[in-house]
Amino acid sequence: MEKVIVGLSGGVDSSVTSYILKEEGYEVIAVTLQVDKKSLGEIAEAKKVADSLNIKHVVLDVSEDFEKIVIKDFLDGYSSGTTPSPCVVCDERIKIKTLIDYADSVGAKYIATGHYCNLEYSPEMDKYLLKNAADIRKDQTYMLYRLDEDTLKRMKFPLYNFTKAEVREMAKKIGLVTHNKKDSQGICFAPEGYKEYLQEKLKDKIEKGNFVDEDGNIMGTHDGYQLYTIGQRRGLNLKKPRPYFILDIRPSKNEILLGDYDKLFIKDVELIDYKFVVEIDKLLEVELMARPRFSSHGFMGRLKKVSEPHGEDRIYFEYQEKNPQNAKGQHMVLYYGKYLIGGGVIG
Repeated sequence: MEKVIVGLSGGVDSSVTSYILKEEGYEVIAVTLQVDKKSLGEIAEAKKVADSLNIKHVVLDVSEDFEKIVIKDFLDGYSSGTTPSPCVVCDERIKIKTLIDYADSVGAKYIATGHYCNLEYSPEMDKYLLKNAADIRKDQTYMLYRLDEDTLKRMKFPLYNFTKAEVREMAKKIGLVTHNKKDSQGICFAPEGYKEYLQEKLKDKIEKGNFVDEDGNIMGTHDGYQLYTIGQRRGLNLKKPRPYFILDIRPSKNEILLGDYDKLFIKDVELIDYKFVVEIDKLLEVELMARPRFSSHGFMGRLKKVSEPHGEDRIYFEYQEKNPQNAKGQHMVLYYGKYLIGGGVIG
């Protein structure tokens, strides 16, 4: 019987993933990752699911790496005035990596997750690529864009053809305790909210400073630049006759630049720390869709490569039309049709 390692979080998606693979005849080993002390409740729920399905359950403590990689990236991002995406970092460098390493240690060829997406061979690109889920509202390809083809080939996504409602119905039908569990919201390590978490971690590094306009005029006082994101309008407490938006965050001056909404609209975005499954040169002449944040429905445009005389090529995405969704630090994920082909951090 072939083994498959399932990342079992204690939620309904990974629970049903485990059930489907067991029904398909795999020897399912469920792995739950302990990222911090707040994970203990999730671990207990995952164990209940594993017991009810009569599958082996393993808990792996990744808290040290999680702190050094995901938490550090999160705190460094806000401290530098950018907006980090901890879930993307975690999926690449903690979750999927740990599942692959464990699979290797027990001789399992495959791993599986409860992500709503699929892997499919693209003859045009001559690569195995992630493909949008059938239920586009739950599509989670965005989170996995940094995975290489070798890793993707070892992954199974049993929920690809299901809607969330169908997954819940299946869980209820087979008696899983997770059938009516709410979807996780926000950041797992900061359930109280990201601002509260930052205040707890950064403490006296957070200081009040000035909101300024483009002419340098002081518009008001902010509570600490780390607590704001580019594009933000709500929560500025300005009491002005018209709305203002955050255009830039300047950590060195502890200053936040405000302006009109239309100033957020840009056409060219540089991608840094980029990763592509398909060779970049193959993509330069084709029309692509960019999602500059997880909630984005996407914007059309093209990749551009600018060669530097004494360094790496610089990669830009040029939109067909300007849009306001490009916060530094967020991840822009690119698609060719329904296929995910790569992306990078917005610089």
